Amino acid sequence: MMKYIFTIGFLAAGSLSLLAQPKAKPKPATAKKPVPASASATAPLKTMADSASYAIGVNIAQSMKKDLGDLNTGILLDAMKATFDGKKPLLDEDALMNVIMAYSEKAKEAQAQATIDAGHTFLEKNKTQQGVKTTASGLQYLVLKEGTGEKPGAADTAICHYRGSLLDSTEFDNSYDRGEPLTIPVSGVIKGWTEGLQLMSKGSKYRFFIPYELGYGLRGAPPTIPGGSVLIFEVELLDVKKGS
Repeated sequence: MMKYIFTIGFLAAGSLSLLAQPKAKPKPATAKKPVPASASATAPLKTMADSASYAIGVNIAQSMKKDLGDLNTGILLDAMKATFDGKKPLLDEDALMNVIMAYSEKAKEAQAQATIDAGHTFLEKNKTQQGVKTTASGLQYLVLKEGTGEKPGAADTAICHYRGSLLDSTEFDNSYDRGEPLTIPVSGVIKGWTEGLQLMSKGSKYRFFIPYELGYGLRGAPPTIPGGSVLIFEVELLDVKKGS
Protein backbone atom coordinates (compact mmCIF):
# COMPACT_ATOMS: atom_id res chain seq x y z
CA MET A 1 0.00 0.00 0.00
CA MET A 2 1.20 3.49 -0.72
CA LYS A 3 2.89 5.73 1.85
CA TYR A 4 0.00 8.10 2.31
CA ILE A 5 -2.32 5.26 3.31
CA PHE A 6 0.13 4.17 5.98
CA THR A 7 0.45 7.78 7.06
CA ILE A 8 -3.28 8.22 7.47
CA GLY A 9 -3.50 4.96 9.43
CA PHE A 10 -0.81 5.97 11.88
CA LEU A 11 -2.23 9.45 12.36
CA ALA A 12 -5.65 8.01 13.08
CA ALA A 13 -4.00 6.05 15.88
CA GLY A 14 -2.57 9.25 17.31
CA SER A 15 0.99 8.95 16.00
CA LEU A 16 2.92 11.52 13.97
CA SER A 17 5.90 9.19 13.46
CA LEU A 18 5.64 9.12 9.66
CA LEU A 19 5.85 12.87 9.24
CA ALA A 20 9.07 14.00 7.61
CA GLN A 21 11.76 14.54 10.21
CA PRO A 22 13.74 17.81 9.94
CA LYS A 23 17.51 17.66 10.04
CA ALA A 24 17.74 19.93 13.08
CA LYS A 25 15.81 19.00 16.21
CA PRO A 26 12.84 21.38 16.45
CA LYS A 27 11.93 23.26 19.58
CA PRO A 28 8.81 21.79 21.19
CA ALA A 29 5.66 23.73 20.39
CA THR A 30 3.06 24.47 23.06
CA ALA A 31 -0.53 25.59 22.98
CA LYS A 32 0.49 28.93 24.50
CA LYS A 33 2.93 29.66 21.68
CA PRO A 34 1.43 28.60 18.32
CA VAL A 35 3.67 27.69 15.42
CA PRO A 36 3.94 30.74 13.10
CA ALA A 37 2.25 30.57 9.73
CA SER A 38 4.56 29.97 6.79
CA ALA A 39 4.52 32.19 3.73
CA SER A 40 2.79 29.42 1.76
CA ALA A 41 -0.03 28.86 4.24
CA THR A 42 -3.46 29.99 3.06
CA ALA A 43 -4.53 31.02 6.56
CA PRO A 44 -2.74 31.83 9.84
CA LEU A 45 -1.87 28.84 11.98
CA LYS A 46 -3.28 30.10 15.24
CA THR A 47 -3.35 26.90 17.29
CA MET A 48 -1.45 23.63 17.54
CA ALA A 49 -4.43 21.92 15.86
CA ASP A 50 -4.11 24.37 12.95
CA SER A 51 -0.39 23.66 12.64
CA ALA A 52 -0.90 19.89 12.88
CA SER A 53 -3.65 20.04 10.24
CA TYR A 54 -1.35 21.94 7.91
CA ALA A 55 1.62 19.61 8.53
CA ILE A 56 -0.49 16.51 7.98
CA GLY A 57 -1.92 17.96 4.77
CA VAL A 58 1.56 18.74 3.42
CA ASN A 59 2.84 15.29 4.40
CA ILE A 60 -0.02 13.46 2.70
CA ALA A 61 0.19 15.64 -0.42
CA GLN A 62 3.97 15.19 -0.73
CA SER A 63 3.67 11.40 -0.53
CA MET A 64 0.81 11.30 -3.01
CA LYS A 65 2.52 13.69 -5.43
CA LYS A 66 5.68 11.57 -5.41
CA ASP A 67 3.98 8.21 -5.85
CA LEU A 68 0.80 9.13 -7.73
CA GLY A 69 1.69 12.22 -9.68
CA ASP A 70 -1.23 12.32 -12.16
CA LEU A 71 -4.12 12.30 -9.69
CA ASN A 72 -7.02 14.68 -10.32
CA THR A 73 -6.53 16.96 -7.32
CA GLY A 74 -9.96 18.59 -7.74
CA ILE A 75 -11.75 15.24 -7.38
CA LEU A 76 -9.35 14.29 -4.59
CA LEU A 77 -10.15 17.39 -2.54
CA ASP A 78 -13.89 17.05 -3.20
CA ALA A 79 -13.78 13.45 -1.96
CA MET A 80 -11.89 14.40 1.18
CA LYS A 81 -14.28 17.25 1.98
CA ALA A 82 -17.33 15.06 1.35
CA THR A 83 -15.91 12.39 3.63
CA PHE A 84 -15.18 14.91 6.41
CA ASP A 85 -18.75 16.21 5.99
CA GLY A 86 -20.10 12.70 6.51
CA LYS A 87 -21.46 12.20 2.99
CA LYS A 88 -21.80 8.71 1.54
CA PRO A 89 -18.91 7.77 -0.82
CA LEU A 90 -19.64 7.18 -4.51
CA LEU A 91 -17.86 3.79 -4.25
CA ASP A 92 -18.37 1.10 -1.63
CA GLU A 93 -15.49 -0.08 0.58
CA ASP A 94 -14.49 -3.03 -1.62
CA ALA A 95 -14.51 -0.89 -4.76
CA LEU A 96 -12.44 1.80 -3.03
CA MET A 97 -9.75 -0.68 -2.02
CA ASN A 98 -9.71 -2.34 -5.45
CA VAL A 99 -9.24 1.02 -7.19
CA ILE A 100 -6.49 2.09 -4.79
CA MET A 101 -4.59 -1.19 -5.22
CA ALA A 102 -4.94 -1.20 -9.01
CA TYR A 103 -3.81 2.42 -9.27
CA SER A 104 -0.95 1.76 -6.87
CA GLU A 105 0.28 -1.10 -9.05
CA LYS A 106 0.05 1.11 -12.13
CA ALA A 107 2.13 3.80 -10.40
CA LYS A 108 4.77 1.31 -9.25
CA GLU A 109 5.01 -0.12 -12.75
CA ALA A 110 5.55 3.36 -14.20
CA GLN A 111 8.30 4.05 -11.67
CA ALA A 112 10.00 0.74 -12.44
CA GLN A 113 9.56 0.86 -16.23
CA ALA A 114 13.23 1.48 -17.05
CA THR A 115 14.27 -1.48 -14.90
CA ILE A 116 11.54 -3.65 -16.41
CA ASP A 117 12.60 -2.77 -19.97
CA ALA A 118 16.25 -3.55 -19.20
CA GLY A 119 15.20 -6.90 -17.75
CA HIS A 120 13.10 -7.82 -20.79
CA THR A 121 15.96 -6.93 -23.13
CA PHE A 122 18.37 -9.05 -21.12
CA LEU A 123 16.07 -12.08 -20.92
CA GLU A 124 15.28 -11.99 -24.65
CA LYS A 125 18.99 -12.12 -25.45
CA ASN A 126 19.86 -14.53 -22.65
CA LYS A 127 17.39 -17.20 -23.73
CA THR A 128 19.38 -17.63 -26.96
CA GLN A 129 22.63 -18.32 -25.11
CA GLN A 130 24.06 -21.83 -25.26
CA GLY A 131 22.75 -24.09 -22.50
CA VAL A 132 20.08 -21.67 -21.23
CA LYS A 133 16.62 -23.21 -20.92
CA THR A 134 13.33 -21.37 -20.44
CA THR A 135 10.29 -22.81 -18.65
CA ALA A 136 6.65 -22.06 -19.40
CA SER A 137 6.57 -19.49 -16.57
CA GLY A 138 9.49 -17.53 -18.03
CA LEU A 139 12.12 -18.79 -15.60
CA GLN A 140 15.50 -19.24 -17.29
CA TYR A 141 18.21 -21.53 -15.97
CA LEU A 142 21.64 -22.84 -16.83
CA VAL A 143 22.99 -26.12 -15.47
CA LEU A 144 26.48 -25.55 -14.08
CA LYS A 145 26.71 -28.98 -12.49
CA GLU A 146 24.18 -31.80 -12.62
CA GLY A 147 23.72 -33.84 -9.47
CA THR A 148 22.58 -37.43 -9.12
CA GLY A 149 20.49 -37.27 -5.96
CA GLU A 150 16.78 -36.90 -5.45
CA LYS A 151 14.83 -33.80 -6.44
CA PRO A 152 12.92 -31.82 -3.82
CA GLY A 153 9.16 -31.45 -4.01
CA ALA A 154 7.02 -28.49 -3.00
CA ALA A 155 6.47 -29.97 0.47
CA ASP A 156 10.19 -30.59 1.10
CA THR A 157 12.95 -28.51 2.63
CA ALA A 158 16.06 -27.57 0.65
CA ILE A 159 19.52 -26.94 2.08
CA CYS A 160 21.57 -24.87 -0.31
CA HIS A 161 24.33 -22.35 -0.80
CA TYR A 162 23.64 -19.43 -3.11
CA ARG A 163 24.64 -15.98 -4.26
CA GLY A 164 22.28 -13.43 -5.75
CA SER A 165 22.97 -10.44 -7.98
CA LEU A 166 21.31 -7.86 -10.21
CA LEU A 167 21.89 -7.35 -13.93
CA ASP A 168 24.64 -4.82 -13.23
CA SER A 169 26.49 -7.50 -11.17
CA THR A 170 25.59 -5.87 -7.84
CA GLU A 171 25.58 -8.72 -5.34
CA PHE A 172 22.78 -8.44 -2.79
CA ASP A 173 23.10 -11.74 -0.91
CA ASN A 174 25.66 -14.52 -0.49
CA SER A 175 25.39 -17.51 1.84
CA TYR A 176 29.01 -18.50 1.14
CA ASP A 177 30.18 -15.28 2.73
CA ARG A 178 28.06 -16.01 5.80
CA GLY A 179 29.63 -19.45 6.05
CA GLU A 180 26.27 -21.15 6.52
CA PRO A 181 23.91 -22.66 3.93
CA LEU A 182 20.26 -21.70 3.75
CA THR A 183 17.64 -24.15 5.00
CA ILE A 184 14.28 -23.21 3.54
CA PRO A 185 10.92 -24.81 2.65
CA VAL A 186 10.73 -25.17 -1.12
CA SER A 187 7.31 -23.52 -1.13
CA GLY A 188 8.46 -20.75 1.23
CA VAL A 189 10.57 -18.74 -1.21
CA ILE A 190 9.97 -16.54 -4.26
CA LYS A 191 8.24 -18.26 -7.18
CA GLY A 192 11.41 -18.48 -9.26
CA TRP A 193 13.15 -20.41 -6.50
CA THR A 194 10.18 -22.67 -5.78
CA GLU A 195 10.07 -23.71 -9.43
CA GLY A 196 13.82 -23.82 -9.93
CA LEU A 197 14.65 -25.92 -6.87
CA GLN A 198 12.28 -28.64 -8.07
CA LEU A 199 14.27 -28.89 -11.32
CA MET A 200 17.47 -29.66 -9.42
CA SER A 201 18.81 -32.97 -8.13
CA LYS A 202 20.77 -33.10 -4.90
CA GLY A 203 24.37 -32.16 -5.68
CA SER A 204 23.40 -29.87 -8.58
CA LYS A 205 24.47 -26.29 -9.13
CA TYR A 206 22.25 -24.10 -11.35
CA ARG A 207 22.16 -20.47 -12.37
CA PHE A 208 18.66 -19.00 -12.34
CA PHE A 209 17.59 -15.92 -14.29
CA ILE A 210 14.37 -14.86 -12.61
CA PRO A 211 11.92 -12.36 -14.18
CA TYR A 212 10.56 -9.80 -11.75
CA GLU A 213 7.12 -11.47 -11.89
CA LEU A 214 8.71 -14.57 -10.30
CA GLY A 215 10.91 -12.55 -7.95
CA TYR A 216 10.10 -9.51 -5.86
CA GLY A 217 7.64 -8.00 -8.30
CA LEU A 218 7.11 -4.30 -8.79
CA ARG A 219 7.74 -3.57 -5.13
CA GLY A 220 11.27 -5.02 -5.11
CA ALA A 221 13.14 -5.42 -1.83
CA PRO A 222 14.32 -1.91 -0.92
CA PRO A 223 16.91 -0.63 -0.66
CA THR A 224 18.98 -3.35 -2.38
CA ILE A 225 16.59 -4.66 -5.05
CA PRO A 226 14.67 -2.11 -7.16
CA GLY A 227 11.13 -2.89 -8.24
CA GLY A 228 10.90 -4.77 -11.55
CA SER A 229 14.38 -6.31 -11.24
CA VAL A 230 15.53 -9.49 -12.94
CA LEU A 231 17.41 -11.59 -10.35
CA ILE A 232 20.37 -13.84 -11.08
CA PHE A 233 21.06 -16.62 -8.57
CA GLU A 234 23.67 -19.33 -8.48
CA VAL A 235 22.20 -22.09 -6.34
CA GLU A 236 23.95 -25.22 -5.08
CA LEU A 237 21.56 -27.85 -3.73
CA LEU A 238 23.40 -29.57 -0.86
CA ASP A 239 20.66 -31.68 0.64
CA VAL A 240 16.93 -32.37 0.66
CA LYS A 241 14.76 -33.05 3.69
CA LYS A 242 11.55 -34.78 2.73
CA GLY A 243 8.31 -33.30 4.01
CA SER A 244 5.82 -35.29 6.04
